[in-house]
Amino acid sequence: MDLDLSHPSIGDLRRAARKRMPKFAFEYLDSGTGRELGLKGNRDALDAIGFMPSVLRGRTVAKLQTTLLSRTYDLPFGIAPIGMSGLMWAGAERMLAKAAVAHNMPFSLSSVAVASPEDVAPYIGNTGWFQHYPVNSGELRRKMLRRIKAAGFHTLIFTVDVPEESRRERQRRANLTVPPKADLRTLTEMASRPAWCLAHLREGIMPRMRFFDDYVPTRGRESFTHAAALIRGIPDWTYLRELRQEWDGSLVVKGVLRPEDAQRVLAEGVDCIWVSNHSGRQFEAGPAVIDQLPKIRDAVGPDVPLIYDSGVAWGLDIMRAFAKGADFVMVGRAFQYAVAAFGARGIEHLIHILKADIQSNMSQLGAEKLDDLSNYLLPQV
Repeated sequence: MDLDLSHPSIGDLRRAARKRMPKFAFEYLDSGTGRELGLKGNRDALDAIGFMPSVLRGRTVAKLQTTLLSRTYDLPFGIAPIGMSGLMWAGAERMLAKAAVAHNMPFSLSSVAVASPEDVAPYIGNTGWFQHYPVNSGELRRKMLRRIKAAGFHTLIFTVDVPEESRRERQRRANLTVPPKADLRTLTEMASRPAWCLAHLREGIMPRMRFFDDYVPTRGRESFTHAAALIRGIPDWTYLRELRQEWDGSLVVKGVLRPEDAQRVLAEGVDCIWVSNHSGRQFEAGPAVIDQLPKIRDAVGPDVPLIYDSGVAWGLDIMRAFAKGADFVMVGRAFQYAVAAFGARGIEHLIHILKADIQSNMSQLGAEKLDDLSNYLLPQV
């Protein structure tokens, strides 16, 4: 099968993934919260951004190599952390890490992924980023940081936009628990997806939050109360200050939307700001991320590295983020769709989709440099 003919877009990969994943797993990945207005807002705001092509520029070749936090990457996008990634497809984290090394792009592992830091350590090369949720003990945090560093991760992502768990109604309707319940409904859904079941049997583990589980005794714990719910803390400025003192690598704060928050984060010694609304999974009534990106750029100046995520569905969206002030873009859901649809082959195809779309659209504009894309923006009403 030629995937470029049968599945030329991320939407095609999403539809293929849906056919191969149990409903509870797909709903976890695909859903927002509330009426999902956050998802819609991100999409509508991106679609409102247009460009004015310039003609007679001759042959243009898009230069996609990008420098971020003193490291040079071959592409302007990387792999964002997704909780329970290995639930979507067994071994997803390992396959994504291998692809990141092959393409010289960042790979981010969530602290609530199925794989532990040690599971993926042999595969991350020099591309490893680790996403950290606050925990309720300084001693526990320091143990985790030592373990993350020992596994070879050089960049820490501190996610600050999850003060509490969101409701995510679609997940609730899908009967999702971690690990999945062995009830009739769940078992029936799993049986309807034999390839998904076989992949998990080969992997040999029940999907669970392995990193956090290591710090919570199972004795006396309710079967389906996940570890993160028991040891997660509440992010605040004191926690950030202590984290900065304890982590000697690059520190990124993820989930910033207010310009004044961005300025204060920088004052605490953070190296990079990740502008995000958790892709509409936490709070649906906030602003579209792409609308806040230029405001934060104005607040922090031209030299502070800014990462964008939320709602990326095309290479064109990556261009839009760069035009509005981003230095790099992280892609989350799309990589999970790709690995669930076609495994490692799907990841390669997704990277091709994004790269080819950027190259094609920049050629249409007559642009060669991502940093120049703001000069091609159409005025927004």
